[in-house]
Amino acid sequence: MPIPASPVSKSTHPKPAARAKGRRPTPLRGLGICALALLGLASAGLAQAADTKAKKPTMQQVLESSKPADWRALDPASTLYMELPGGRVVIELATQFAPLHAANIRTLVKQKYFDGLAILRVQDNFVTQWGDPDADDATKARSFGAASKSLAAEFSRPAQGLAFTRLPDGDVYAPEVGFSDGFPAARDPKTGQAWLAHCYGMVGAGRSNEAESGSGAELYVVIGHAPRQLDRNIATVGRVVRG
Repeated sequence: MPIPASPVSKSTHPKPAARAKGRRPTPLRGLGICALALLGLASAGLAQAADTKAKKPTMQQVLESSKPADWRALDPASTLYMELPGGRVVIELATQFAPLHAANIRTLVKQKYFDGLAILRVQDNFVTQWGDPDADDATKARSFGAASKSLAAEFSRPAQGLAFTRLPDGDVYAPEVGFSDGFPAARDPKTGQAWLAHCYGMVGAGRSNEAESGSGAELYVVIGHAPRQLDRNIATVGRVVRG
């Protein structure tokens, strides 16, 4: 779905309740899942200073020592290619967390809905957002065709039966954090719910103030610090794997 770069349009919110004007990301109040890589590097430095024998591997060393069995292939049916002037972006859809949005996005892509549309905005340290700049003008908006214009909210899902690798570190936004099939995720044992975390590279579906107003026709990707306050407020539909 080629999307040429363009000037920032009048659309200004990833609609996390996205059109709620004035809403801005707030700094993390504590260490969470998205800070684990930096925390690991810092901890490694402290450990080296305290005990040279207790050296922790660097991220590069971990990658170099990994085996093919440590990786998984992307499902072609859940993989999107977005062609930009600067290169290809590969997106993996989170079908286990947002099946309705994933299916609707597939329909939009097959209909070439995104072809020729625009990058609506790039906000440093927050998100890059794309979609139809004329979406609010009924006379100019691109047709949805067979796709739905709104979907039920998919902010969380039952944790039961969901593969989950829990991390030992604490998190101020969720009782437990970890990874589910490669996606950064969180869960609450008391409520039995699990959800995707707004970490770097995660893709969300813009919406209006109503919870059931997103469709996947307007998407954004986190390009800065992790706006975890958006967790369970927007349908997180995938992640950027490359690009």
